Amino acid sequence: MVDTQTYWNQCLQIFKDNVSTKEYETWFAPIAPLSYENKVLTLQVPSMFVAEVLEDRYIDLLSKAIQRVIGRDTRLEYRAIIDKTSNTTTTIPGETHVVNNTNTILNNRPQLPQIDSQLNNAYSFDALVEGVGNKLARNAGLTIAKAPGKTAFNPLFIYGKSGVGKTHLANAIGLMTKQLNPNARVLYVPAHTFQIQYTDAVRNNRQIDFLNFYQTIDVLIVDDIQEYIGRTATQNTFFHIFNHLHQAGKQLVLTSDRAPMELEGMEERLITRFKWGLLAELAKPDYTLRKDILKSKIYRDGLTIPEDVIEYIAQNITESVRDLEGVLISIMAHSTLTNAPIDLELAKRVVSNVATVEEKTITIKQIRDVVCEHFALPVSAIDTKSRKREIVQARQIAMYLSKQLTNNSLAAIGKTIGQRDHATVMHACNVVSDQMDIDKSFRLTVQEIESKLKS
Repeated sequence: MVDTQTYWNQCLQIFKDNVSTKEYETWFAPIAPLSYENKVLTLQVPSMFVAEVLEDRYIDLLSKAIQRVIGRDTRLEYRAIIDKTSNTTTTIPGETHVVNNTNTILNNRPQLPQIDSQLNNAYSFDALVEGVGNKLARNAGLTIAKAPGKTAFNPLFIYGKSGVGKTHLANAIGLMTKQLNPNARVLYVPAHTFQIQYTDAVRNNRQIDFLNFYQTIDVLIVDDIQEYIGRTATQNTFFHIFNHLHQAGKQLVLTSDRAPMELEGMEERLITRFKWGLLAELAKPDYTLRKDILKSKIYRDGLTIPEDVIEYIAQNITESVRDLEGVLISIMAHSTLTNAPIDLELAKRVVSNVATVEEKTITIKQIRDVVCEHFALPVSAIDTKSRKREIVQARQIAMYLSKQLTNNSLAAIGKTIGQRDHATVMHACNVVSDQMDIDKSFRLTVQEIESKLKS
């Protein structure tokens, strides 16, 4: 009667002949044969991840070796170590990646030590101003933070150009999760850092420790995932970590500078998984959001900056939230170091160092046309004598914005918009101003139209 270890030693010799030394030492040497009973060979593996890798990459080799050494009707079963300190294990049938009781086992794991989440405390939801371009992603982030892994937004894939707030939102999700659940193992890691950690683990033959650590995370936030492009080994490793966490009901939050379908050089199986949850684009901030971001930072920092300076910055720094904050810091530095007043002249000097400033002239006709487009009205409508509420409102808003955004006289505005006199224009401006003071929805409508004109 041949014992289990003898069988396994013969299998190991086959593995040595068919894989590299590094592969053998990493994936096969740590395996311990436990038993061979009722035609089932049970192998103990260091973690569920190792079982997944064996099934994914080496199942053909495993099957052929076991069938040659033991017999064609031999079935394979893994026993994966869940926690080393308590020697907790779970049994995994061979030739399958899904374990029905995995969630229960992992959720009942012994209390693990706290980790440094690597989160930036400045990047909270309170500091993340909501606007049209980030509303969907921001609200999804709030939902996730309250119930990580329990929503349909898993993974949450946040994408957009540099400087639009991806890192801020990702950190905010982690911070709120920790605030609501202090024991949650939350980890923020830039993709480049993950890649360095993995390379070091391979160099020091500690891949399994590396993988075991990442499999204990409850909310994994990976920033700039596009940096995995062309890194096949890193992608393979992250694929298995992703699978493990997702199957265990853990939350993944990923950021990228482009949408998944534009990640050329990323494995298709990873791209498919990126699209499992919610794809949330962060657009560059519009004029209204740019102003709100500036005002929020000014308020938080206890600063005093004239309104015309805020408007000038918001109108000319259009691409990046990071640039907005950088200009604000530069203006404060210039003012402090040179003892100069914070005024429009200083703002123009600082902004000219960051962006190409093009003086944009807004005309009454442009305002009229954008207002009509917003309310889905023909341009001719506000030139009529109609007293329909939607037409009167559009006409009044067009007059109000013409007064705010152009240097034209009231008479010129009235002549261009409906052949009205200057008294009618003044009345319209007062009506709109009063309505904005008391009606938030109306105020947002006017601000949205203004943002379109200035963007």
